[in-house]
Amino acid sequence: MPETAAPKTPVDFWFDPLCPWAWMTSRWVLEVEKVRDIEVHWHIMSLAVLNEDRLDQLPEEYREMLTTKAWNAIRVVTAAWQKHGEDVLGPLYTAIGTRYHNQGEGVSINEALVDALADVGLPADLIDYADQEDFEFDAELRASHKEGIEKVGQDVGTPVIAVPGADGEQVAFFGPVVTPAPKGEAAARLWDGTLLVASTPGFYELKRTRTARPDFSNL
Repeated sequence: MPETAAPKTPVDFWFDPLCPWAWMTSRWVLEVEKVRDIEVHWHIMSLAVLNEDRLDQLPEEYREMLTTKAWNAIRVVTAAWQKHGEDVLGPLYTAIGTRYHNQGEGVSINEALVDALADVGLPADLIDYADQEDFEFDAELRASHKEGIEKVGQDVGTPVIAVPGADGEQVAFFGPVVTPAPKGEAAARLWDGTLLVASTPGFYELKRTRTARPDFSNL
């Protein structure tokens, strides 16, 4: 009898489409898919939701981004997910990030969203959700956000990834935060290290101060 292929390692990834660090990590995870047997499942979380009760504590520029661009983007992505299924999340995220982060398109974000919807063949009228303050799918957005953030706690942001731990139970982390996104064997080594720490009971954190901005040049 033919050998049955071993199941791929599941990776759950929560992202906010406008977070540059989540974008870097997501490109690393897609690189890992080429060199390790993993299967990524995309989920949304929202920096706007995460920070809505502490806006007065944030720098003005970041606060303005959260109250306008971040809501527009996450509403469109959520509406696409709810109306067209979870399989659109990965391609749409890639289309938005490529235009917004890599190419610097969409000063008000809506232009990049319109073009990204076209890139993946989704209906153009999904953009109508961008400015929908009484958002039709707010409950679904917040439920997905809650699922991700409860795995890691309120004092972190996006990205959140969840991978199998030593006993088969999921272990979730904020990060890894990395720039530029590793390629090839370097991506594989970081992945192997991620699984290693995930398999260590009681492991919580490795961290150092970021001294570089996200580098999109190799994406």
